[in-house]
Amino acid sequence: MNRISYQPGPLVPVSVEPATEGWTLVFARDLRHAPEKVWSALTDPAQVGQWAPYVTEQDLGTAGDVTLTMIDGDTAEDVPSKVIRAEPPTLLEHTFGTDLLRWELAATGTGTRLTLRHTVGDWDWLAQVAAGWHICLDVAERMLDGSPVGPIRGQEALQYGWDELRSAYTERLPVPKQP
Repeated sequence: MNRISYQPGPLVPVSVEPATEGWTLVFARDLRHAPEKVWSALTDPAQVGQWAPYVTEQDLGTAGDVTLTMIDGDTAEDVPSKVIRAEPPTLLEHTFGTDLLRWELAATGTGTRLTLRHTVGDWDWLAQVAAGWHICLDVAERMLDGSPVGPIRGQEALQYGWDELRSAYTERLPVPKQP
């Protein structure tokens, strides 16, 4: 498959949990690859740059400060971040600016169940985050399959179904409870 023919895959299960400061989107995805291979895609800078909304020069498999650089076309923005927990190949937890990302990997009979818990401060970001990760993880899976399409980031995602995904995930997410 090449980039021109890329279309987003089917919607995946999502839910929302209240967090201390905001909301946590829980996004689950089954991948056809062993946890060790998925772990490498999440932590190896050479692989991260092929699918994620950011690039890094640092291995994300070691706790400590890192810089994740958001890419949107020709614009790059460094985002100071920190790897909080790295327990290969089952758990990666890191900040992304003020957001918290927790990647949980569990072996299944056919590969890996990846559960991403992405905590944001504002409810209105949840469907946008879901749409973005949907595309990123589609791209990651194609990379893992050996058929890379290259990263789809920022405004470019609008050409690949991001807005439709955002609308669809908006319908799937519960209405926020008022405090």
